[in-house]
Amino acid sequence: MTTPITQDHIDFYRENGFVKVDNMLNAEELELLREYLEEAMQTTGDRSVQTDKQGGLYYRVLNQKVNTWRDHAGMGKFSFHERFAQSALQLTGADKIRFFHDHGLWKMPNDSKPTPWHQDTPYWPINEAEQGMLSIWIALDDVNEKNGCMAFIPKSHKLGKLHGIDFLDPQNIFDYVEGGQLDDRKPVVVPLKAGSCTFHNGLTFHYAHANETDRPRRALAIIYMPDDITFSGANHTITSGLNLEKGDVLKGPLFPVLAVRGDS
Repeated sequence: MTTPITQDHIDFYRENGFVKVDNMLNAEELELLREYLEEAMQTTGDRSVQTDKQGGLYYRVLNQKVNTWRDHAGMGKFSFHERFAQSALQLTGADKIRFFHDHGLWKMPNDSKPTPWHQDTPYWPINEAEQGMLSIWIALDDVNEKNGCMAFIPKSHKLGKLHGIDFLDPQNIFDYVEGGQLDDRKPVVVPLKAGSCTFHNGLTFHYAHANETDRPRRALAIIYMPDDITFSGANHTITSGLNLEKGDVLKGPLFPVLAVRGDS
């Protein structure tokens, strides 16, 4: 499988914990993803999970729906896209990459709030010592500081897991950083053209600006994990009802292997 990933992408990602990749989608794929994800965000199916409804406090930060593929078969074309997963495999150096979940991420117009600085790993039900999970964040619209593009703190993934942040009443994640370890690390703002993406490590500090425009800022995120990640026992939307025991490997029909080293 041909991917746009170069050695420069790999080196930058491993050193800094994030990387920008231009033109992950071609024009035809972008239009199809826009159509499918618009439909998925509006469906009332009961297998995907919407974080909050219109008018809710969380909705003002993110209109988010998790596992869109479970209520919209067309989303499977993208949520399980081999090019995305192979890219994740190359960036991490893992032997296998599994799917964890997808989510549509809409920053609603005019009234949205910033997404505060945070790490993703504290929200995932994985055991403390296990790392290497990452996300692809695909822009369906051109994004910049006016409509909700992301920013990252280089090398922050090297600090390890810190603390989950309350998106509605956010703590300052930098208060949990000891010894001025990030004092010389300035945020890197990453505007994107539609169809381009970022990848970021689950431990990388990141932030999304508010959407000040009159149109939604639309994105699709997909979370990947190396093989053999184990369940911590913590409550999580994705693992709820699966009868997992603490220490079980996250695998099975909801967490398929999408890329294997040596495949082409």
